[in-house]
Amino acid sequence: MSRAATGESSLARAVRVIAAFTPDEPELRVSEIARRSGLHVATASRLVAELVTHGLLERGPRREVRVGVRLWELAARASPTMSLRDAALPYLEDVHAVVGQHTQLGVLDGTDVLFVERLSARDAIINYSRIAGRIPLHLSSSGQVLLAHAPHELQNRVLAGTLERHTPRSVATPEALRDALDSVRRTGYAVLPGHLHPDAAGVAVPVRGALNEVVAALSVIVPNDGRAQANVPVLLAAARGIGRTLSAGVSAPRTSARAPSSGTP
Repeated sequence: MSRAATGESSLARAVRVIAAFTPDEPELRVSEIARRSGLHVATASRLVAELVTHGLLERGPRREVRVGVRLWELAARASPTMSLRDAALPYLEDVHAVVGQHTQLGVLDGTDVLFVERLSARDAIINYSRIAGRIPLHLSSSGQVLLAHAPHELQNRVLAGTLERHTPRSVATPEALRDALDSVRRTGYAVLPGHLHPDAAGVAVPVRGALNEVVAALSVIVPNDGRAQANVPVLLAAARGIGRTLSAGVSAPRTSARAPSSGTP
């Protein structure tokens, strides 16, 4: 693998080029790629040309650059989240049919929750998440569920970091976050009314794998009207179904995610 004078490999620089793209800015000029990657414009231009040759990047009609289909294909083929998404999707569809609002699946990635699937409705409440989008763990119901079951080292890192605030309801102190995580572990779910947007409430539950470990968070974003917690039973039922499918390792028969009439999830 060739190396620059700095000792950095060509592969490392190519990764920096690809990492310049974001969900909000999927198309960039070469000059902006160079700025974001910290590379000289000539170096960035050469790497972009090589990545375009291999189909990992593409050029648009105005010479803008975007992620190529080949990169998406390779990422999808190797991604460990695909089997999780495949197992979860039928249950997400059930929840979405019942709730009629944004229904999403998130996984832990560093100090963020990364959303790997989302189902939406045209008239659904505002939602900041998107597929392949990230939100800091402390700010979302999915993130708090994942953080509550994460290793202590990660919990301590988040608690010691800056806890940004989006609304007056956002968790923004270590003490408040500790209390929130304790509540998630005690109740088995998170309800965050107005933490990311005053009009929206997030509700999330853990999804467990074959070894009973938390592998994802299943959540809905609903209107902040005081009724968000009523969605917990349907989420718990769906999360159990996903867990059974993951444990079986095959597509198990799915049950409806509708809440049981007895009121016991």
